[in-house]
Parts: sequence; C-alpha cells; structure tokens
Amino acid sequence: MKKFLVVLFLGIIVTMLVVTSLASLRRPIWDSAAEFHWRSSPWSVATLFDAYFGFLTFYVWVAYKERTAAARVVWFILIMALGNMAMSAYMLLQLSKLRSGQPLESLLLRAK
Repeated sequence: MKKFLVVLFLGIIVTMLVVTSLASLRRPIWDSAAEFHWRSSPWSVATLFDAYFGFLTFYVWVAYKERTAAARVVWFILIMALGNMAMSAYMLLQLSKLRSGQPLESLLLRAK
C-alpha cells in the first residue's frame, strides 16, 4: 500500500506541475481574475471555495502532525499557495519517514 501511495502522490505532483505550467504558458493567472467573478462564473467561484476548504481541512491535520509553530506556518503558506502539489509533497515526506514494517495508520498520528 505504501508503494501505491507514493505513486499516487508523485502522479498528483507531476500532473499538477504539467497542467499548471501549460495553463500559465497559455495565460498567466493574473490575466484571469475576471473569470473568477461571482456574476460571470459562479461555478468557478464555488469550485475555488471547495478547493480551499479542502486545503484548509487537510491543513488542520498537518497542524496536528507538526510540532513547531514555524513548521505549521510554512506548511499553511505552502498548502494555500500550491494546493495539491504541497499536499502531495507533505504526504510523500510523511511516507518517507515511515519505517519498514510500520503500519500505514502511523501516518495519521503525531510522532512521539
């Protein structure tokens, strides 16, 4: 299962990097602000709210896992700025810390 999760989160990072790079090359994000107005595109706004509430939900778990305020602040900024790329990087980091034979359930808990 650990190998599957590593492949999954690597796939997410690579896919998001490619898609984001291609979109940025075609049209910079700062040129797209008008498309995210409630009146012109309510579903774009709803999707952004959904994504950021998902990022915030994931961050609550990260804040529980991390012991220092500095790490919590850094991960908050990374998750809010990079979304699924940062979340996948966090998961890959946590998976790399998992020792051989240690159950996956250990990923969910704070290290002692």
